[in-house]
Amino acid sequence: MKLAPAHPHGEALLRIPRRSVLTDDVYLQLKTLIMNNAIAPGIRINIEDIARQLEVSPTPVREALARLDSDGLVDKLPLKGYRTTPLLGELEVRELYELRLLLEPFAAGRAAVRITDEQATALREELATCPVAPRESRYEDYQPLTSHDTRLHELVLTIAGNSTVTDAFQRTHCHLHLFRLSYAGELGDTTLTEHGRIVDAVTSSDPIAAEAAMRAHLESSRDRMLTSFAAKPR
Repeated sequence: MKLAPAHPHGEALLRIPRRSVLTDDVYLQLKTLIMNNAIAPGIRINIEDIARQLEVSPTPVREALARLDSDGLVDKLPLKGYRTTPLLGELEVRELYELRLLLEPFAAGRAAVRITDEQATALREELATCPVAPRESRYEDYQPLTSHDTRLHELVLTIAGNSTVTDAFQRTHCHLHLFRLSYAGELGDTTLTEHGRIVDAVTSSDPIAAEAAMRAHLESSRDRMLTSFAAKPR
């Protein structure tokens, strides 16, 4: 590994290994293909084929798939490689929101009690990272909203200070899997409006309003998702 030019303070800065950069790129490409259903749910992934199509060796593909496994976007099959996971069904969506409604309104109320000035600034700054909802329905277009959505909810949980609740939330990868089902710009507009109400309540140190704003947001999001199931032909 080569060293970068000496730091002004005399410290040697390591360059990012090329393989790490390559794995990150392959991970993002595969993630985008899966989120856009270009690699359909429930499909076995041929590592050699993917490597040829992306013009890389199989090694970064395997490393990327291991990361996607931790995201819940692929499953590792014993002696058979990887397969994309199925989309969430209606029952799974209902159960996911049941869990979130147990965890997040409580956390929002607690965050409103515990929040510091620095944390309030961080919440407002996070809200400003995505001022307008993307209009297009491809993952590469709405990914900034997905990332913002995840960061904002995790920040509220972090401020609440219960690491067990935060860990339980993070293991669901809920935003990734819910956005994988569908995205429309007008739904993004509603999400950002509801985020604003949560941030206003938490930064105002109003636990009752914060809990109510988070609950209303989750119930609204749940109902939007369930409506999409009802609209599908049986």
